Amino acid sequence: QVQLVESGGGLVQPGGSLRLSCAASGSIFSFLDMGWYRQAPGKERELVADITSNGRRNYADSVKDRFAISRDNAKNIVYLQMNILKPEDTAVYYCSTILGVRAYWGQGTQVTVSS
Repeated sequence: QVQLVESGGGLVQPGGSLRLSCAASGSIFSFLDMGWYRQAPGKERELVADITSNGRRNYADSVKDRFAISRDNAKNIVYLQMNILKPEDTAVYYCSTILGVRAYWGQGTQVTVSS
């Protein structure tokens, strides 16, 4: 099993930055592909960015050149650095991974971009 705990959300003005963290339990973190998702009110959950176990990154078009995903395998943490935030980035952000046939999700962290 894997437990995921997100942190770092909050209220930020448009154009601002936030860094989200997702701490994972267990000793197999370095072997896991990790993803950040978000869900805005009334919308479906969508992939924001993911990073494979060997560091290959993928981003949604809406966040390319503004967000950066990274991981620290020594600390079992995956990060999402979010820059030039826009009101449309407002959502609950979740980290997730798949182990075997099961998907694991954190509890989410709220990001609100508003002046």
